[in-house]
Amino acid sequence: MTKSVTVRVPGKVNVYLGVGPREFSGYHELATIFQAVGIYDEVTVSAADSLTISGLGAFADRIPTDETNLAWKAAELVARACGEDPNIHIQIDKSIPIAAGMAGGSADAAATLVACDTYWNAGIPRDQLDAMAATLGSDVPFMLHGGCALGVGRGDVLSPVMIRGSFHWVFATFDEGLSTAQIYEKTDEMRGLEFEAEPEVPTELLSALARGDAPALGRLLHNDLQLAATTSRPQLGRVLEQGIDYGALGAIVSGSGPTCAFLVRDESSAIDLVVALKASGLVDDVLRTHGPVHGARVISTSR
Repeated sequence: MTKSVTVRVPGKVNVYLGVGPREFSGYHELATIFQAVGIYDEVTVSAADSLTISGLGAFADRIPTDETNLAWKAAELVARACGEDPNIHIQIDKSIPIAAGMAGGSADAAATLVACDTYWNAGIPRDQLDAMAATLGSDVPFMLHGGCALGVGRGDVLSPVMIRGSFHWVFATFDEGLSTAQIYEKTDEMRGLEFEAEPEVPTELLSALARGDAPALGRLLHNDLQLAATTSRPQLGRVLEQGIDYGALGAIVSGSGPTCAFLVRDESSAIDLVVALKASGLVDDVLRTHGPVHGARVISTSR
């Protein structure tokens, strides 16, 4: 019998995020390009007397340890699907910033789906895992797969995107998060009731990804939520401008923010930008990495 399973899962950046008008359901039609990036959480599932969650890492004290955590709900879904009692402990070793627009909670949910499937030897087909992921949140299906993908609908209907090579990213992070719901609400408020445009990813951006053309991609980065995020926290606008001044090819608020993502030419440029942003005093931390990377993957099991 398996005693524990550990799954590694990346964060993400929305290279493009188009947001349609608010629907009667309260949701928005999205057209987005996800790219998984090499900032990872590790989720370990092991035996316990009941379902529990604990945290490790820099953000451990901010990890929900009850049913409000998507990882908890993910464990219950898999247990129900394979007829098991969810008597497990979920340990989340967290490096993806929380409430930062990088899908950290969704990533942990995806990792828990994979870990529980392996732990209980359930053998759930991937399309069923995808469907379970979609019930948890619009970003969760992508975190299962990783790589680079076009997301439509609520962002959960995915198509692979052709991409050449690797892209270098720098992320400026902040200790205080932003509420995704509030940023969407503010976006709707700023647009007004007459807004009807449907989102669509530009073909030029898809071509830049397919060519591995970082300068072209940098010019095409776009986020419909960015104005609401920078209006809610003007500091973000100054950080984005500073990144461009220091040589970034493009700058964007990641998802609903507040993380600011900078596309750079190469690793040397990334190091220079990290130093400059840390010296600015405007950010709480700066991370550098690359993408795309794989989604949730089992990295160890013990028996």
